[in-house]
Amino acid sequence: MNKPEPLPEDRFFNRELSWLEFNQRVLDHADDENNPALERLKFLAITSSNLDEFFMVRVGGLILQSRRPESFTDPSGLSTAEQLSAIRTRYRKMVDDQYRILLEDIEPTLLAHGIARVTMDDAGEQHQKTARSVFQTLIQPVLSPQIVSSGEFPLVQVLSIQLCVRLKGLTEETPWDYAIIPLGRAVGRVVTLPTEGGYAYALLEDVVTHHIDEFFNGREVAECIAFRVTRNADIAIQEDSARDLMVGMEELLESRRTSGCVRLEIDERVSEEMLQFLSDKMDLCDQNITSMRGPLDLTYLFQLAGLKGFSALRDPHWAPQHSPEIDPAESMFDNIAQRDLLLLHPYEQFDPVVRLIQEAAEDPDVLAIKQVLYRTSRNSPIVAALMRAAERGKYVTAIVELKARFDEARNIEWAREMEASGVQVVYGVRGLKTHAKICIVVRRETQGIARYVHFGTGNYNEATAALYGDVSMMTCNEEFGADATNFFNSVIGASQPQQFHQLSMAPTSLRTRVLSLIENETRRRAQGQRAVIVAKMNALVDNTIIDALYRASQAGVKIKLNIRGICCLKPGVPGLSENIEVTSIIDRFLEHARIAYFHHGGDEAVFISSADWMPRNLDRRVELFVPVQDTACRQKLLQSLDTYFQDNVNAWQLGPDGVYTRKTPTKGKRFRAQEVLYNTVVAEVKKAEHVRRTHFETHQAEPK
Repeated sequence: MNKPEPLPEDRFFNRELSWLEFNQRVLDHADDENNPALERLKFLAITSSNLDEFFMVRVGGLILQSRRPESFTDPSGLSTAEQLSAIRTRYRKMVDDQYRILLEDIEPTLLAHGIARVTMDDAGEQHQKTARSVFQTLIQPVLSPQIVSSGEFPLVQVLSIQLCVRLKGLTEETPWDYAIIPLGRAVGRVVTLPTEGGYAYALLEDVVTHHIDEFFNGREVAECIAFRVTRNADIAIQEDSARDLMVGMEELLESRRTSGCVRLEIDERVSEEMLQFLSDKMDLCDQNITSMRGPLDLTYLFQLAGLKGFSALRDPHWAPQHSPEIDPAESMFDNIAQRDLLLLHPYEQFDPVVRLIQEAAEDPDVLAIKQVLYRTSRNSPIVAALMRAAERGKYVTAIVELKARFDEARNIEWAREMEASGVQVVYGVRGLKTHAKICIVVRRETQGIARYVHFGTGNYNEATAALYGDVSMMTCNEEFGADATNFFNSVIGASQPQQFHQLSMAPTSLRTRVLSLIENETRRRAQGQRAVIVAKMNALVDNTIIDALYRASQAGVKIKLNIRGICCLKPGVPGLSENIEVTSIIDRFLEHARIAYFHHGGDEAVFISSADWMPRNLDRRVELFVPVQDTACRQKLLQSLDTYFQDNVNAWQLGPDGVYTRKTPTKGKRFRAQEVLYNTVVAEVKKAEHVRRTHFETHQAEPK
């Protein structure tokens, strides 16, 4: 066999810049006049929230890396300094676009429909009177200014709005004094104002600034400016040295509060004197300071996007449908025993998953429940069911991943509550994050012990399940049940990884399985056979898998990838990847499902997974790669996968130069994948209802 030609060195896109292009696609939806105004606000808020996490984690990590004596170059060939420089340039353009869209487009559109942001300098008498009343009764008693000129600078809370006040000094030696007022979260950011129709509001920082003199009676206020600090959150816990993982996680959360500042956002009207004061106190250079020409922290727009009423300004409601494959009159155990079930969320309700665990908690024949919890909702019915099951004497085990970034505090709280209820709580695996989505219910039945298993691509969170595009599969197949048992034995029992009949698990075998499947398609194509790879995921970063896909493309394998976010693979490069197509869909639901298809010589291999093709998922997390074997489930999944590649409304195609181009309908034929998926589910529900109405079932007399 001939030795393969070496692949070109410039075959990868930079991960961080690729992520910024993903956020730009989200921002483009805010910039799209075809979207309803409140939906555009939501997309704008998402871009702001995304950037917060990007700076805390990715930029924070790069800044730490830049301070090390050794030099680093990423796979695209950029040094750490070059990455930071490129990020700042791209970020500045993105911020300018955010405020252009908000101030010059969306706010005027909302104003025309009766939704107005009122600035105190331009407020009428009635609004001034209301704002003053709110300030005196709700705001002033809560807030406390802190003079900081001569003292130690206070610990500024991460991502919260602060006001910096410049006061005329009391002595000639000190011309200026400064005070910090943290606005915190006790008082709402949006202050509702009276209006005869529509909705009027002011922002908290504007109301406080307008009344700032009342905090400093007898002092001359020269300036009051809003600012916001982002701190480095790329802090790893040293699990080997932590006395206890729970204690270690609490220490990590505390360290985030005091970590270095990686970004200062500030009102562009700030004076040179105040900017210099803040820069000195927080040890910031100009590169880490961003001036804003509008309100800071655009995540407040989520609240406006959720305003009641104004239905003409938002998308029509798509209510999640009850799956026609599930009989509500039967238990989930009976439903799953009849056939494997595959659900497409959020088009189909997440309720059956919740119902399975709730029924398991109450069923006297259920002996044990074992489940991985990575991210849950604030009032999780699943956690409540697990605690109820333990209180009823069932053997309940929950793997609660304390290292789920930004959900650590909630998971610590849940872990303690579950332990108090008798749940056996396991805090993940040392050195790894447990990210797999799996639950097993062990039940005593007439024929013996049965195991009911749920596998998913998304979290056990009923709130996000209504917003994220994910897949659930439920089965009582014996091999899957045995694999699920072996999985929990491996993770909980600290035993050697078990042999699986069907599943592949990271970090032990998932990478190998994916590479083997890709290489199998490559060999078949080299032998003249048909070879196809189709995959959908959130991110494609892993160099080894990307190189395997390049080799497959060079052999002639047709590869279609639907990647929502980061993609480091360059498609469409002659001689390297001309057989690879990469698209990305940004729409009303967050695309989150991981699905993979391999033609496999006609014996099609189809999988769902909790893992993206990234080093962190394949090497540093506990993940699952699950084959879909049931014929009906497989067909349903493949139809949905094919739907994504037909989108010409909200799909973007990635070019070899890294530029995403939005697809457009040909001959006026619109195809919006999420709309088609929802309408397909609705049609299936109506069809099932029609069948039930035309099928007569008689009541039979009881046999004597």
